[in-house]
Amino acid sequence: MNHPPFHHSGITGVILAGGRGSRMGGKDKGLMPYRNRALYLHVLQRLQPQVTTVWINANRNIEVYQQSGLPVICDTLANFSGPLAGMLTALTRVTTEWVMFAPCDTPALPDNLVERLWYEKGGAPAVWVCTEQRDHPTLALVHASIAEQLRHYLASGERRLMVFLQQAEGHRVLFSGQESYFKNINYPDDLG
Repeated sequence: MNHPPFHHSGITGVILAGGRGSRMGGKDKGLMPYRNRALYLHVLQRLQPQVTTVWINANRNIEVYQQSGLPVICDTLANFSGPLAGMLTALTRVTTEWVMFAPCDTPALPDNLVERLWYEKGGAPAVWVCTEQRDHPTLALVHASIAEQLRHYLASGERRLMVFLQQAEGHRVLFSGQESYFKNINYPDDLG
């Protein structure tokens, strides 16, 4: 299908680096060295050309992330409440209508990630990546208008990202044959 040229104005990218890093032995996953630089910098390099601006959601080592020169935002909910807490914080702070979320542990994102999600979202307020093997709901393009719905969802004690995106009438976008682009670095051994 032919689309008009993609212009990313009006989309803020947010790197989700606010987790506990429990599978990394409690270390800050975004700052783990991968191919001679911090893991989140690989994500930044891939995401930055696809959006208007990039912010980082982090809950520790704030000064280190600020060295990137990017805005760093902390969860408004306490106790490392998961990726949805970072998403809520971003959705209530950004000035753009759309936010592209990417976890700090996916260093090989495709160059057309945001464009594909944008053109395949239809009228949905949220879309996320899936491959033949699984869904990747932290790789999501989300409209800021669902922030209040997300606030209520989290206030009810829920933390399941996929469930929320589905309740918000979002849908998955299949990136066929592209599993390698979405490989997560979850454990120290994955840092190779």
